[in-house]
Amino acid sequence: MLITVKYFGLIAEITQCENEAISFANETVLNLLNVLYEKYPALKSEEFQVAQNQELVTLETILTGNEIALLPPFAGG
Repeated sequence: MLITVKYFGLIAEITQCENEAISFANETVLNLLNVLYEKYPALKSEEFQVAQNQELVTLETILTGNEIALLPPFAGG
């Protein structure tokens, strides 16, 4: 399955891109993050949430969608 991973804010600065396509089998969000941590070691020290097809998911969630977003904390008011 081809997954589009979107990066926002500081996460995009770390990866030096706003999105990329990754070929990934039906695995968990955690497995995908481990691949991204190998590619971008600085991500390990950042806090962020993961969304699949625009819905927040947990690390144990099975990847079923074609869009994953890494969302840093947002300040607002």
